[in-house]
Amino acid sequence: MSQPNSPDTAARRVLLDTILNLSHYHREHELFYSRAPLDVAANLQQASRALKALALRWQERPLNEPPAEPHDAHGPARYTGCDDLNHPVATETLGILFMEGEGEPAELHKLKTDLEAMADEHEQGGHWLDEAMNGSWDTATALIQIPPLATTLGDRHRIIINNWQMAHNSTLIAKLLRRATQLLAATDLTPPAIRADLNGARTTPPLVLSAAELIDHAADLSAQSAVLVHDSEPRWRRFRTQVRILAKSTAPVPGPSTVRRTDDAPETPQ
Repeated sequence: MSQPNSPDTAARRVLLDTILNLSHYHREHELFYSRAPLDVAANLQQASRALKALALRWQERPLNEPPAEPHDAHGPARYTGCDDLNHPVATETLGILFMEGEGEPAELHKLKTDLEAMADEHEQGGHWLDEAMNGSWDTATALIQIPPLATTLGDRHRIIINNWQMAHNSTLIAKLLRRATQLLAATDLTPPAIRADLNGARTTPPLVLSAAELIDHAADLSAQSAVLVHDSEPRWRRFRTQVRILAKSTAPVPGPSTVRRTDDAPETPQ
């Protein structure tokens, strides 16, 4: 058995102190990510809802409906809303408004830009978390040699796996959002082009619907990540409690240099 102040015990104390530090700050970090994925999911669902409303509006437009009359880009009809292209849901949720004499709504352009930025963020975050969990998995091997932690090794490894799944979810979300943006970019979303398509090949509605479906799945994966964080929360508590108990039991025993002698006591003022 190792003595209280032996090198083995000292090394174990360093390991336990490191674990306590990581379990505290990483747990707090994860608590933020129990909320953030839900915010992402809500925003993605809002975008999907707007796109589906537009696509279904265009899809239901009768095939035999004549194309809209051209509008003078500089006449009094400019900036009026396109009765055959707009949908109140898209306008209310994202502000998307097709106007006569104008091009693609600025809100649609912003949506595509935002989706690309979100994809970059999730790709970078997923890559970082994947590497971090590779390191955590290897580091957890040292815990096997500490018998008192045996009861919480399942919890510690489950936390790592949950985070690993979140990393993979982030990578998939990035792929889904990039492909959704590509689908939206594959069709001309200006009023004249949409009308021409609806009276011809009619490929715009299914492309937009498919983009919305990919965004929906990205939202589902994001919400799933929040569930994984919630699953880790009680596991962090159990694991940290056990480590704290063990750290106290391996506290150094005061040696002669740390014991205060009675003759070191300050003199009492006369």
